[in-house]
Amino acid sequence: MNKDLSTQTYHGLVDRIGEILALARSNVVRQINQTQVMAYWEIGREIVEFEQEGKARAAYGKELIVKLSEDMTEKFGRGFSEINLRNMRRFYLEFPPRIQQTLSVESEKPQTLSAKSTEEQKSKSVSGKSREEPKSQTLSDESEKPQTLSVKFQPILSWSHYCELLKVENEIGRSFYEQEANKNNWSVRELKRQINSMLFERLAYSKDTEAVMRMAEKGQIIEKPEDAIKDPYILEFLNLKEETSYTESQFEQAIIDKLQYFLLELGSGFSFVARQKRITIANRNYYIDMVFYNRILKCFVLIDLKTGELDHSDMGQMNFYLNYFRENEKSEDENDPIGLILCTGKDDVFARYVLGGVSNKIFASKYRLALPSEQELKLKLKSISPIIR
Repeated sequence: MNKDLSTQTYHGLVDRIGEILALARSNVVRQINQTQVMAYWEIGREIVEFEQEGKARAAYGKELIVKLSEDMTEKFGRGFSEINLRNMRRFYLEFPPRIQQTLSVESEKPQTLSAKSTEEQKSKSVSGKSREEPKSQTLSDESEKPQTLSVKFQPILSWSHYCELLKVENEIGRSFYEQEANKNNWSVRELKRQINSMLFERLAYSKDTEAVMRMAEKGQIIEKPEDAIKDPYILEFLNLKEETSYTESQFEQAIIDKLQYFLLELGSGFSFVARQKRITIANRNYYIDMVFYNRILKCFVLIDLKTGELDHSDMGQMNFYLNYFRENEKSEDENDPIGLILCTGKDDVFARYVLGGVSNKIFASKYRLALPSEQELKLKLKSISPIIR
């Protein structure tokens, strides 16, 4: 290697090239996934439109899917099982077109993927010459022909993600999970867990109709401390049995061992700062169980872990921690810290009196060590406003 070329400079070049290739490969995979999802949506549209062209075809129903699966598999290989074709059909019905793609002056029927690609190719000649007509003539032609908007479904997730979303019966909840999975880059496994843990229902439970509709459109919106708090928190990933007694230190250690999953359960914007954060007052040491920071709220979040029910002494202790952090840890451009007491149970009336009337923001939430049962899910849904059922 040339002596003028330092090892550090050369390795920097290699790293930058590697980043470019990694990004390019990631984009290729993303484009392949989007093209696949769009193709499946189009296949679903074709099936539905075929069925709607007559009563006989509609009655064909189940037999159509079976026959189509056999023929498509024989001709194109894997990926066209009966289950997958039914998902494609339902995919088209449950996820309608959402964005404007192109203007069509020749046909009122939306273009297919192949038609759209062909039109784009025709717009440019091999020589690169423009095929545009004189402006006056173009305007005249457009005024004589009816114009229709060709719209398609614009995917933001993989097909495996959408197969999981199709299991969510509630349309508003389904939209929420789609936005959150895209925004937080959830894997299929994480999406499935969030659906099973009723994330949408837990967040929507204390919100009004307008806030729920905003959540469905944009995902979880964090504007104030209350928006970042769930009740309950589902901690089944700790693999702790609910019927077994644990000390607070054992509970804390279990969370640290699965910190990545705990951060996902906490929600958007959280990062870990410290465990057993020591503060010293009048030569006496005190320890805060866990400290996090939320970049969206721009504040510290102090968490106190309790293996019993909420008690009034817990409130006093957290209030003490928050006062210290506000005076000694908070920067001028940050908001006041908030406190979260995680406990196995709380009486809502008792909690209202305990937590009320204090200038600091303190919340108390229950935690569960197992996912709710199917019966519990049904009861929870019945207790929520009809708009999110």
